[in-house]
Amino acid sequence: MRTLTGLQPSGVLHIGNYFGAMEPAVRLQEEGEAFYFIADYHAMTSNHNADELRNNVRGIAVDFLACGLDPERAVFFCQSAVPEVNELAWILSTVCPMSLLEKCHSYKDKIANGITPNHALFAYPALMAADILLYDSNRVPVGKDQKQHLEVTRDLVVKLNETYGEGTVVLPEPIIRENTALVIGLDGRKMSKSYHNTLPIFGDEKPLKKLVMKIVTDSTPVEEPKQVEGSTILALYQLFASESDYATMVADHQSGGFGYGDFKKRLAEAYWDYFAPMRERRAEILADPGYVDAVLKSGAERAREEASRVLGRVRKAVGLV
Repeated sequence: MRTLTGLQPSGVLHIGNYFGAMEPAVRLQEEGEAFYFIADYHAMTSNHNADELRNNVRGIAVDFLACGLDPERAVFFCQSAVPEVNELAWILSTVCPMSLLEKCHSYKDKIANGITPNHALFAYPALMAADILLYDSNRVPVGKDQKQHLEVTRDLVVKLNETYGEGTVVLPEPIIRENTALVIGLDGRKMSKSYHNTLPIFGDEKPLKKLVMKIVTDSTPVEEPKQVEGSTILALYQLFASESDYATMVADHQSGGFGYGDFKKRLAEAYWDYFAPMRERRAEILADPGYVDAVLKSGAERAREEASRVLGRVRKAVGLV
């Protein structure tokens, strides 16, 4: 059983990235083979600043390792260190109907949010499919917003196998954690950098806690019961708190006598404490500059071995050799 996860190096990682992709990936590395990559090709659909991209790649590598990725158990590498992915993306593109890409919500959403359309942004799902299929991945943890792209991958598997023979590529299964797959942002919408509503995984204590205190709430008086359904504070607190602490906060919402400021302080403390072990590990990694480079180099070598094997099979099936 092989699991694959990719994360875009698009800036400072937030808790939506952590609970949606990183935490499930770390857990799944205990259950079989794991391939985890930094999707730097994908980042180029919207980032054309070379220095910024390099810094973001480095940052996400440090943060993923700090959050528990174990390079002894998982293959960890940069997408661009495995050029075979582009050839497979091209092969997949030859059986990919335009209509399959035109209906993708992510492309439409990004255009609606002001991102300039380009071919790479439109063809993103084909490259994502290549990322997955290049390593014969069986399981792919995804958030709800990426589920459609995995459905595109599965459609392309069917089309390629129908065209060139069953077993040309492996059909992957999605893993979606319903309780944390969609993390709520500070404004109640999906947590996203484009909405400027994120909580970073790492940072200084005071600024991070100030972000929590900015959560927008209604004007219900302290003595009155507070709304539980749709509460941004409760949705975030549930990610970090124990079941008993969460139950207590729900009861305090319902009983009244507690203000939103009190609830935000509890959330801020739970959030800060949750990532304490990861902050400690991150400091250790930053103290050893050569460690990250060595991990990514070794991971790329292992990834290319597998990629060459799978691509060789596909090339033979489609008639390139």
